Amino acid sequence: MHVVTALTSADALRNIKGTIVLAGAGKMGGAMLSGWLAQGLAAKSVAVIEPHPSDDIRALAAKGVRLNLSAKDAGNVAAFVVALKPQAFREAAPGLKPFVGSSTLVVSIMAGTTIAAIAEGCGGNVVRAMPNTPAAIGRGITVAVAAKNVAPAQRAVADQLLRATGSVEWVEDEGLMDAVTAVSGSGPAYVFLLAEELARAGVAAGLPEELATKLARETVAGSGELLHRSDLSSATLRQNVTSPGGTTAAALEVLMGADGLQALLTRAVAAATRRSKQLAK
Repeated sequence: MHVVTALTSADALRNIKGTIVLAGAGKMGGAMLSGWLAQGLAAKSVAVIEPHPSDDIRALAAKGVRLNLSAKDAGNVAAFVVALKPQAFREAAPGLKPFVGSSTLVVSIMAGTTIAAIAEGCGGNVVRAMPNTPAAIGRGITVAVAAKNVAPAQRAVADQLLRATGSVEWVEDEGLMDAVTAVSGSGPAYVFLLAEELARAGVAAGLPEELATKLARETVAGSGELLHRSDLSSATLRQNVTSPGGTTAAALEVLMGADGLQALLTRAVAAATRRSKQLAK
């Protein structure tokens, strides 16, 4: 896995020639759209296909984003971004095809949907990507893989679009995307569950529920920010909190035991990986 070196500034997005068409403007698609506009992409350069637009999307349409236009009115499509649920894509694909030429860049963020399935559904030169929900605050991470017919310039455009919501990693093997989905795509839910269960454990230890919830939430959020800012490994940061024979060591003895967190997460990621592969069938 490696990071692609590409134009990533606001100027790069502004310099994209043609229309960016976004099919699906739910939470993730909406986060990407907001990121593009915040990075300087002109509202009139974006067209959104969304049968049930939210109030936020309607507000952006009032500022120039084109909503539910025809393929003819889209003009030159620089990139076609698919942010639909996989089940919805199967039904919507025939209506999307007119927007996509034989060499149009298609960027998909649909979980468990292969490059082959995307190309069959709407055509084009496909980049398959898996973002995660911190994209909503510009702190997401996306992993992407390009089909062999994606030109370097198109890959650079895809990179620019995906970086508007956080960092991007590229892989060459599409087979890794199921595990990527299990680790980073689903990963935020695991962290939120940690905060949820830490609060519940605090209540069980005698803390008032409101205080336990706040302590758990701020501890998880603050620790995540420390991990983000620090050059130290997560293992080193953990060790720095742990005094021999202390309270943290007592807790970690449970969490790091044979049936502890490592075993649970290994099983959880394996289950999510299997489900991602099932969705691709």
